[in-house]
Amino acid sequence: MDSLWTQSPLLPSFPRLEGHRETEIAIIGGGLAGILTADALHQAGADVILLEADRIGSGQTAGTTAKLTAQHGLKYQHLSKTLGVETAGRYAAAHLTAVTHLRSLVQQRGIDCDFQGCTSYLYESTASDSLQQEYEICRKLGMDVFLTTDTELPFPAKALGLRHQAHFHPLKLLSALAEPLSIFEHSRVLEVADHTLRTESGTVTAKKIIFTCHYPFVNMPGYYFLRQHQERSYVLALENASPFQNYYLGVDGDALSFRPYGNLLLLGGSGHRTGENSPGGNYVHLIQTAKQFWPKSVPTVCWSAQDCIPMDGIPYIGQYGKSRPDWLVATGFQKWGMTSSVLASMILSALAQNRSPIPEAEIFSPLRFHPAASAKQLTDDTVHAVRHLSRRLLVPSRIPAAELPSGHGGIVTLDGKKVGAYRDETGNLHVVSVKCPHLGCQLEWNPSEKSWDCPCHGSRFDIDGRLLGGPATSSL
Repeated sequence: MDSLWTQSPLLPSFPRLEGHRETEIAIIGGGLAGILTADALHQAGADVILLEADRIGSGQTAGTTAKLTAQHGLKYQHLSKTLGVETAGRYAAAHLTAVTHLRSLVQQRGIDCDFQGCTSYLYESTASDSLQQEYEICRKLGMDVFLTTDTELPFPAKALGLRHQAHFHPLKLLSALAEPLSIFEHSRVLEVADHTLRTESGTVTAKKIIFTCHYPFVNMPGYYFLRQHQERSYVLALENASPFQNYYLGVDGDALSFRPYGNLLLLGGSGHRTGENSPGGNYVHLIQTAKQFWPKSVPTVCWSAQDCIPMDGIPYIGQYGKSRPDWLVATGFQKWGMTSSVLASMILSALAQNRSPIPEAEIFSPLRFHPAASAKQLTDDTVHAVRHLSRRLLVPSRIPAAELPSGHGGIVTLDGKKVGAYRDETGNLHVVSVKCPHLGCQLEWNPSEKSWDCPCHGSRFDIDGRLLGGPATSSL
């Protein structure tokens, strides 16, 4: 589904990989993390090749709301409780550095990407002490925060502001950075063995390999399928809504997000774990919410995004696994992909050149292990995986295929077999296997987007089984 960002800039196009190439550093994934990392390495004089499965910026970067901020929900009280105040402070320092770094990059190169400074806000409309606690820990960490009830929101709320943050147009930035780089599009990496990457039509051999493809698709080492899950969220671009200068994220109730862009207001929310959206109606809910606040508002574009959620609340940025010192990875951005992408580029470009990264890089290392902070999420994710693996084997289909109405999808019985099916508006049946090719979990129908989603690890497929997003690398 096209987003607001895909409607304006004309991204440069790049050829498909054919034959064999050799390079110093190969990067998998042409979103903001991959392009920023490639740019940093290119600026340092390194020989870099970037491989993108589709078009650059066509994945999660196209679905972002592009908030550049170190304010990541009630992050700092959570980290202080689970991993200690020192770790919370290093997390804050790293992301504040990332905000400053991108601002400087845009200014120094004169990149026209609608970069706009602002204040980032968390808000709550019900009585609690959550924001007060977050304020106190953020002040302790030296962050420029303040509490207020004077907001731009269309309802009374208490808010926690963080000054000197920003928002921008992600694909305009991507376009400017990509021009001089060595990029191959429509070149999905199917296999990585030691120092060689294989696509359908070519191979690349590199001394260092960097995975910035949202979700690492090589299961071992790293075991990222055990260390994070994926969640989806939904966005409307509204005309005739109140003008905003800053952006806001709710920490209670519906956890709605508000972000301005020109004369539009981006309203986000209605999220869920990927593969768990049987009721649907996510866009309808946001439209109804918008009408309550601004009766004359009109949605001009609607789209969705997907995010990897790490077990302990910190992204994985660094060495892929203990047995792969020449593989690097960035994943687990937990809905804060813009700031985390900048941070990833700073850390990965240094590691790829055997330089010391920023002092805070250690807390993001994928080689870390935080059993206490990760235990609950690990249990939840394991239960989800086991349930959906067994559901494919043990739970019968829900209705016969003949009973599936037009415009609906679901798991049905067809010729005595359990399959996934969607009946389009003309009555044609689109039938797929419900076994995810990644690790075999049972797919579930997402009525809001007419897609088959994996509740275990987040792979997604269209009505005809074509791959929409990994970690799976093949269609159904």
